[in-house]
Amino acid sequence: MGGEWRTARIEEVAERVAMGPFGSSIKVETFVPDGVPIISGQHLHGFKVDDRVGYNFITEEHAERLKNANVQRKDVIFTHAGNIGQVAFVPDNSKYDRYVISQRQFYLRPNTTKVLPEYIVAFFKTPEGQHKLLANTSQVGVPSIAQPVTYLRSLVIPLPPLPEQCAIAHILGTLDDKIELNRRMNQTLEEMARAIFKSWFVDYDPVRDKAAIRREHPDWSNAQVSRAACPTLKPEIAELFPDEFENSELGEIPKGWRASQVGHHFRLTMGQSPPGSTYNEIGEGIPFYQGRSDFGFRYPTRRVYCTVPTRFAEPGDTLVSVRAPVGDINIAVERCAIGRGVAAIRHESGSRSFTYYTMHQLAEHFLKFEAEGSVFGCINKADFERLPFFMPLPEVLATFDRVVSPLDDRVEIAERQTADLAALRDTLLPKLISGKLRVKDAERFLKKRGL
Repeated sequence: MGGEWRTARIEEVAERVAMGPFGSSIKVETFVPDGVPIISGQHLHGFKVDDRVGYNFITEEHAERLKNANVQRKDVIFTHAGNIGQVAFVPDNSKYDRYVISQRQFYLRPNTTKVLPEYIVAFFKTPEGQHKLLANTSQVGVPSIAQPVTYLRSLVIPLPPLPEQCAIAHILGTLDDKIELNRRMNQTLEEMARAIFKSWFVDYDPVRDKAAIRREHPDWSNAQVSRAACPTLKPEIAELFPDEFENSELGEIPKGWRASQVGHHFRLTMGQSPPGSTYNEIGEGIPFYQGRSDFGFRYPTRRVYCTVPTRFAEPGDTLVSVRAPVGDINIAVERCAIGRGVAAIRHESGSRSFTYYTMHQLAEHFLKFEAEGSVFGCINKADFERLPFFMPLPEVLATFDRVVSPLDDRVEIAERQTADLAALRDTLLPKLISGKLRVKDAERFLKKRGL
């Protein structure tokens, strides 16, 4: 490292290090619809506290009684029990100006004349930082960091001058902002696709609107009814929908559609776990998805491979977790092996998009199985195939695929870019924090890539 770099103990650069509240201090019965949000582990997956994930709230008065566990912008939050190793900071543009951390967290309030919160998070995201953070871990029962406050204060970190910390934060922030922009765009695109699916296949809006016009104008042609009832749809799409309903064993459905079951229209492959000795993280074999949250689906944080796979998902298949939890859903972007925690499913039409959004619509049914397991939730193949399904007219399904597939294509492209950006960030991170890669070299590197 350069001559201006030094090392410092956390206690030298922190104004405060403190624990979250006792578990008995925050209970479900103390939650309120609005108030001070409670940060949990699900908010700490990135560099910044993720405000997109929903919060539980407690009252302002309750938060005041837990004042030692209140955090604010620029505070750095760590998890000390359970999913240990998480670290993120509250950014300046956070949704709320005050939060309360949970009983499994503790926090550091940096002295920003000495160290930036972005730099602290960056250090503890590196392999060296994770090693230091977790070196005092107990694996008895729930994994936990012993004496987290005292231990964190004692840790020594490399400390460049503030201007270089700012530059490092800027470089990493540029990548993180692009990742965040992609994620927000993808969220918007998926919301658009879900809205179309819900309108056509759940609420039956075009059918209801056409039925209302048909009752007023029984002598009109289908084209006239379609134009009057569905002005926001292209005429050729609106004309595909019927203008009346009929009864079925599962309730009222559009005329000509069928009340059926998932197994009659979808190809379902239940995963099967090969021997543990065939797993590896060095890239031998094909990607393997077990269904555990640390593996992920689309672009997992932990890449696992299998040399002797037994069950497969193909690109475009929807992946559904069938064990603890039941109902997590994503799309396979590559051929992969699937373990017993995952099922791969595809509609007989081959439509990636229709399958994916249909599975999301079955969420309430998956939740029932999540609550039924004696040890943990699960759903077997027979129960999965018996889930209710309304088969639309083939031409409506095909049109949905043509309309929505381009949106899903854009999501996939952005996801691939995000994975590349995250890999680049994770490569640069330890080199910048160690001083092996100087800021100007990193800036030139990113400029060449248009970042």
